[in-house]
Amino acid sequence: MEGHLLAAEGAARDVTARDVTTSEAATSSVAGLLATGNDFWLDLDGFDAADAPALLGDTLGFHALAVEDAEHFGQRPKLDTYETANVLVAYGATAGGRLVEVHCFFAEHFLVTLHHDRCPELGALAERLERRGAPFPGPAMLLHHVLDALVDGFFPTLASLDDEIDALEDEILQRPTEAQLGRLFDLKRSLIAMRKVVTPERDLLASLTSAPELVPGMTSEAEHYFRDLYDHLIRVSDLVDSYRDLLSGAMDTHLSTVSNRLNVVMKQLTIIATVFLPLSFLTGFFGQNFGWLVTRLSGFPVFAGVGIGLQVVVVVGLVVLFRRRGWLSPDGTASSSTARPARPAADRWHQLVTLRHDEPPGVSEEVAATPRCRRDVPRRPAAAGEVSR
Repeated sequence: MEGHLLAAEGAARDVTARDVTTSEAATSSVAGLLATGNDFWLDLDGFDAADAPALLGDTLGFHALAVEDAEHFGQRPKLDTYETANVLVAYGATAGGRLVEVHCFFAEHFLVTLHHDRCPELGALAERLERRGAPFPGPAMLLHHVLDALVDGFFPTLASLDDEIDALEDEILQRPTEAQLGRLFDLKRSLIAMRKVVTPERDLLASLTSAPELVPGMTSEAEHYFRDLYDHLIRVSDLVDSYRDLLSGAMDTHLSTVSNRLNVVMKQLTIIATVFLPLSFLTGFFGQNFGWLVTRLSGFPVFAGVGIGLQVVVVVGLVVLFRRRGWLSPDGTASSSTARPARPAADRWHQLVTLRHDEPPGVSEEVAATPRCRRDVPRRPAAAGEVSR
């Protein structure tokens, strides 16, 4: 069990940091900080079944149910209140696209975070708190910093999912394959797993903003930060739902494209059969064994003109007719001068409509000059009495 300990030192609340590599070092350091009453944050990476219960249960005095939940991960986002400390279960996304579960034990003077998988976001947060030179924040703001680091990890993951969905849509329109269909199912399962944790975590933040007494040391200033965090989770939840709809549409497009291509193949086979139909008729007609027909149609000119020339004329006429109707094209439709415009993935998100060729000049420049906002941070309308930025 490895960990990182940050504590407030002295009246100026300077940040002091140390690494704890053994349970004995963590227990002695935490016991000393609890005796002096200094605020601290202990981040534990991993759960040692032999030593962790003693640290969490005996030294910190956590409830047995909270210690049991910390040992067996897979909990849904929730908040449990106990006499000694409250327990909040939250989720985030790492840079590798994995969901990470973090158990936060917080009281008036400390915050303890526990996670079984490595969480680089919390490590980066600890480094920022060490370097910034500001006083050590209270446990309420520490809890906000931890949750904010976890929630912000969703946005890069969703942005990469958005790019992959765009690429899959283009590939499906060009040539659908079974591998694309399997990738669509994998992305959909990932979004479902993310939605299972984002939705209850959003409701959890809503309960914290409506009942701030659940967080010891909560101030009116800290409430603003928790409300901003709740707004981030709403955006994450909306993005997850939007990408699920995009994946469903891409899956329908894949199935429709495969069905259309099958129809095109059947149409082309039908065209081949249609070409041979008049040839079979001519061959059968002139192949009748009637004496009058056999004796009068003789000679090479008749053979070249009627036997070969007539069939060639019929085939050429059918091919010209089919080509004019677009039945011989690869997609089975008539050729068109308009095609889907090629735009970068970033522009597709912001371009709401495709500009027509008959629009007056200057419209494209006006749209191009319009400032864009980040896809993962949509603008919200200004409330009554609020100055719009």
